[in-house]
Amino acid sequence: MSKVRLIPFKLEEVYDSAKEDIPYGVRMINAPEIWDQGIKGDTAVIAILDTGCDATHPDLKDRIIGGKSFVDGDESDYSDSHYHGTHVAGTIAASLNDQGVTGAAPEVKLLILKVLGDDGSGSYEGIINAVRYASEWKGENGETVRVISMSLGGPEDVPELHEAIKEAVANNILVVCAAGNEGDSRENTVEKAYPGYYKEVVQVGAIDEKKQLAEFSNTNDEIDLVAPGVNILSTYPGNKYAKLSGTSMATPHASAAAALLIQKEEKEFGRTLTEPEVYAQLCKNTVSIGLSKKAEGNGLIYLRAQEKEETKLNDAAVKAVN
Repeated sequence: MSKVRLIPFKLEEVYDSAKEDIPYGVRMINAPEIWDQGIKGDTAVIAILDTGCDATHPDLKDRIIGGKSFVDGDESDYSDSHYHGTHVAGTIAASLNDQGVTGAAPEVKLLILKVLGDDGSGSYEGIINAVRYASEWKGENGETVRVISMSLGGPEDVPELHEAIKEAVANNILVVCAAGNEGDSRENTVEKAYPGYYKEVVQVGAIDEKKQLAEFSNTNDEIDLVAPGVNILSTYPGNKYAKLSGTSMATPHASAAAALLIQKEEKEFGRTLTEPEVYAQLCKNTVSIGLSKKAEGNGLIYLRAQEKEETKLNDAAVKAVN
């Protein structure tokens, strides 16, 4: 098998500090309204399979519950020798701490599984082992992984990886993957990258701040939804921040949204949701932005606050009676 690597992405700019507390992407998916209901993701664990993470970053140091390396060297060293994984982690979970940036699920727990080295590549064997590790992992207080987030891939369909993902899904874990950045700006063409193209995963495409399809975003018949992925400000190693663009940046928005919905809906239902139920809730919390199904799938993630939805329903009922 060939090596797997980061889906091509663009580093826009690096900053020593960040003034934008809540990045536009987090606002675009309406995460702050869910926070106002006390839903910030603290009941869920997301496993990030990437280049590792800077666990000392002030916006991330309180979010990491554990980690392991699946690249050559010390398996306990899951530090980020690249920067991609730290950026993904920040979009998911940067703490709401009145400094730097804030992630979409600012109290979620992160399990950092380093599967890619400093050149952004790694072995399929390492990724397969990491998926299986995430499926079986248990925290000190009985925590289990509810979401696996992967912003990586390639053109090769690897049956062993597909099987590991199927096992994770059967173990009640939502697997969220980047669609890929080989797009040609056309909505109805087909570009495939794996594991994103597998039916069992949530495949995430990218849009920009104007809710237009990102020119690089893959389009195909397995796209599930889209999220912001252009000029995304997030954490960067060394207590810094950076703007990156790619479906790699859209994916963590979806992973974080899933964690918020897990907490919100399990509170409402009073029980643990199955993976198909979590997927259904994620699709329910989308809105079409007028693109083709091959481009947007179910649409843009837009988290709906319960109180406002109930108010709208009540208002509609009153109008119907009158």
